[in-house]
Amino acid sequence: MNTKVFLFLVGTLMMTLQTTNAQRSIRIGYIDMDYILENVPEFQEASKQLDDKVNRWKGEIESKIGSVDAMKKQLENERPLLTAELIEERNEEITFEEDQILDYQQKRFGPGGDLAIQKRQLVEPVQDQVFNAVQEISANKKYDYVMNKSEVLMLYAADRHDISDQVLRSITRSSKRKQINGKKDEDAFDRDESKTVEEDQATLERQRQIEAKKSEREAALEERASTRATEKEERQKAFEERRQRLLEERQRKKDSLAAIRLAKSEIKTSKEKPAGDNAKPADARVTALEARKRRKDSILNARKVRRDSILNARKNRNAPPVPDNEEGGGQ
Repeated sequence: MNTKVFLFLVGTLMMTLQTTNAQRSIRIGYIDMDYILENVPEFQEASKQLDDKVNRWKGEIESKIGSVDAMKKQLENERPLLTAELIEERNEEITFEEDQILDYQQKRFGPGGDLAIQKRQLVEPVQDQVFNAVQEISANKKYDYVMNKSEVLMLYAADRHDISDQVLRSITRSSKRKQINGKKDEDAFDRDESKTVEEDQATLERQRQIEAKKSEREAALEERASTRATEKEERQKAFEERRQRLLEERQRKKDSLAAIRLAKSEIKTSKEKPAGDNAKPADARVTALEARKRRKDSILNARKVRRDSILNARKNRNAPPVPDNEEGGGQ
């Protein structure tokens, strides 16, 4: 609302007030439309769904822009290899895609786009409920004027003239009236209906205090759980460190015992080894094998000589005796 229209309305209102002030007192109230919308659950849920749509539309536009940027970059890289006709064709394709993006942006976010239409469709039902509630409250409370604080520039407004909670209460009751399914729900609705605005505000304040205490209790429980988890982690860490130290100490003892056994074994071996024998174990083994071979060869030679001797003896014993005439020759 521009300044001229506002001044005109204010002037008209002042003239009306001055005219009727002599007859009776004037009752003026106002509502805060933004406050009412923020406290209507159906409006908040629909707003969340609309926000999800807007984010999806923005993502689609960013994706299209990214594709066009990739096309431009590819054209710049391939420009030296393309003919003038191909370059012009690529530029026309890029221009076409950019025009498509602009059209899509206008379709979604333009003055008459989907976002404006769906916002209007979202707000209109609540506005109708607010209008009906204002009419009912104004008739019952005998208000002469009720203004919307969100649209009219108000330099000062006393809280006692704010009927936003009454309007919100009326909208909430209308919603609850539609959800009555039995006698129990009807009795609960009647009890709520009999409450005054002050009682509703007191109930709301008690609920807020309960929620605040609940939040404090949950925060304390979370802090306690976090502290316990931290202490558990520290205990586990200390246990792992102690366990690692014990394992390392045990390993050191094993290594020390193994070193002692090895040293004792070496000392024992050095004592059993003949003095002055500096030959290596492998050389000693070879020497023993050679000595064994010599003894074996000696035994075999001895056996062969004995066998040959026996055979010669047997041969001499079995030979026939030589006659005497043959021994004398021609005598």
